[in-house]
Amino acid sequence: MAHKTSAVADEPIDVLFALQPKFNLTDLAGPLEVLTTALHDSQDPTSKAFEVTIAAGEPKVLSEQGVMVGSQISWKEAHERLDEFDVVVIIGGGTEDVLKQKTEPLDLITAYSEIQKNDPTRERTLLSICTGSLLLAQQGILSGLSATTHPDFITKFEILCSQAATRDLTERTDVVEDARYVVNNLRFDLGDEDENPYIRRKSDDRRPSNARKGSMSLKGSGRRESIARRAAMRLGGLRVITSGGVAAGMDAALYLVSVMVSEETAVEVARVMQLTWTKGIVVDGLDV
Repeated sequence: MAHKTSAVADEPIDVLFALQPKFNLTDLAGPLEVLTTALHDSQDPTSKAFEVTIAAGEPKVLSEQGVMVGSQISWKEAHERLDEFDVVVIIGGGTEDVLKQKTEPLDLITAYSEIQKNDPTRERTLLSICTGSLLLAQQGILSGLSATTHPDFITKFEILCSQAATRDLTERTDVVEDARYVVNNLRFDLGDEDENPYIRRKSDDRRPSNARKGSMSLKGSGRRESIARRAAMRLGGLRVITSGGVAAGMDAALYLVSVMVSEETAVEVARVMQLTWTKGIVVDGLDV
């Protein structure tokens, strides 16, 4: 397989969904519908923007809603192929058992972040839906970042983030309670604050903005990325997105479409799904 620097060509962007037992079916189905609806070319139904692979511990996984979903690859194969994926999605449901038993996808999350740190030449994204963020917190991924989760799990989320910071002697996580989703390691700011379609969180007022006007997606911006600047970012520039409940997960997936394909594509997906896209929070935009 050819080495990719960024998933922005007119070929499918490779996405891995990780399914633990008792996963939430809508956490899977909502973002999956968003991503599989997105097209590189709105006039060409064959130009699918995302290619999805489902990993799990068994060939069939039972959701908390009682529906069985088939996996395509095992955890072992997922680890072996992990560098192929541009996006890894960690969903909610069944997270209590995962945390208690220290089972997958915990190791998968850590392995993916390590790949990015060791190879910052590639643009990768880690997206959590609903309580999937608890697993990111457990693995210390959210240290020094801002993040959110389902409102009913905020307290547990804060505890996990605090425990990880103490355990690993790292920075604490800025837990955001009122956001649909929170994006860290944005590739660049979009215009002035009044023109920005996203609610920006001023997490570091001392650092001047590197805002640039134009397309917010890499494909539409015509820019060249600085690998050195990406490497200097937390987690080697791994884009980390955490979202709230199941509906917020679809909002986060639309954001992902907007930055990896185009804003217009995300708007079209929302139209097709008859979904009102509620924007979230973007933290620390950096022009790389």
